Amino acid sequence: MSTPSTGRPSYAAVLRIPYARRTFGAALLGRLSYGIVSLSVMLAVTRATGSYTVAGTVMALFGATSVFLSPARAALVDRHGPRAALLPMALLYAALLGTLAAASWRPGAPPVVLGAVAVAAGSCTPPLGPTMRAVWGELVGDRLLLQRAYSLDGVAEEVLFVSGPLLVGALVQIAPPAAGVALSGLLVGAGTLAFVASPAVRDVRPSGGRKPGRGAVRPSAARALVRPVAVAAGVGLSLGAVDLLVLAFAEERHHGDDVVAWVLAALSAGSAVGGLLNGAVDWRTSARVRLPLLAVGLGLALAAAGLAPGLGTLTAAVACAGFFVAPALTTAYLLADETAPEGSRTQAGAWVNTAVNAGSSGGTAAIGLLVGRLPLSVCFAVSGAVALIAALVSGWGGRASAERAAPLVGPEGERERAAEPGRSRRSRPAVPSGAPSAAEGPASSSVNGGSAGSSSR
Repeated sequence: MSTPSTGRPSYAAVLRIPYARRTFGAALLGRLSYGIVSLSVMLAVTRATGSYTVAGTVMALFGATSVFLSPARAALVDRHGPRAALLPMALLYAALLGTLAAASWRPGAPPVVLGAVAVAAGSCTPPLGPTMRAVWGELVGDRLLLQRAYSLDGVAEEVLFVSGPLLVGALVQIAPPAAGVALSGLLVGAGTLAFVASPAVRDVRPSGGRKPGRGAVRPSAARALVRPVAVAAGVGLSLGAVDLLVLAFAEERHHGDDVVAWVLAALSAGSAVGGLLNGAVDWRTSARVRLPLLAVGLGLALAAAGLAPGLGTLTAAVACAGFFVAPALTTAYLLADETAPEGSRTQAGAWVNTAVNAGSSGGTAAIGLLVGRLPLSVCFAVSGAVALIAALVSGWGGRASAERAAPLVGPEGERERAAEPGRSRRSRPAVPSGAPSAAEGPASSSVNGGSAGSSSR
């Protein structure tokens, strides 16, 4: 049984929770696969077919099945448990990536075969990110510590999606691009095996044995989930647009393509700093209040980036925009966890994850229709306006719902979630004695194209 936390919990306190380092490390090993796979598949298919059109089509199919089937796969994990659902999913995914690597190892592979294998692989992408966030919620009981755990999770994911493409770049110097696809399969297989072997994951109870309908999303919970999903979609749309806008900005001012990577790295760095600071603050306002405000900050920063006179000011403005990304996504995951019915935590997180990734793809496609037709300053303003609209959707009617589900403050100062009508407070599995009490995705998160497009969030 978890014990109440004392004092202000730190990031070190998160990692001192029994089994936390082992479980989190295994999850990150598997999630590194998602930082590698997109670029590896793109390069491998391009090399195998000699066609950028085929490579783009294969990636679109792979990404679509990964993203849009994520809630369904997460529901299987909730219903049957990580060991019964996540492990077979990961092993099948790894085997299909191995098949794709073998098929694309040498030139001349039939595009139809590559597309079919990519669709099959995308369909069973294991939701390691949402599952890890659900495990965080089971490991810890204090909301402040859960906020730090989610922030740590988000920042670590940023590092994975920055380092993943660098690893691919180093690997293709000594091996064909298909080797990156094979490595991605090995990572997700090994990481998932270690993850489900952790006692923290082994003790997670599936919802399949409960009474029918108990784990289903009730209308009230579904309405509450609209807020984090709307903001996550807005963040994804805005970030998907930023990648292309930065490229257009560099070309318009005759900079080399290499500067684009530095500007997007500033976006990632800003997000990491913002995520760490967000997790370290003992917020007095609820997640329902903070979420739209963070989206507003992102929108205003992106609109201001369009007024940048040069590359230096653009980089600074983009870094400021990144400062709101990880906090917004972390808060969205926290709010989704708060509103999730018993037995549906992984699925709730997966909806946020899907919104980020789908929004990122849609944002890139939509802004591509505007670039060249409108001034870049207007395009940046449009990308910021999307985040502002998401903030409005998130805040619409929020005061009444916040009053109904406002956190209660217990006698020892620990914030507790108000029980919904007919719902008792969620019971948690026993934690070994001495464990401190504690309480994304992703997209996943995600600030660059790799992270935002990943199904791990």
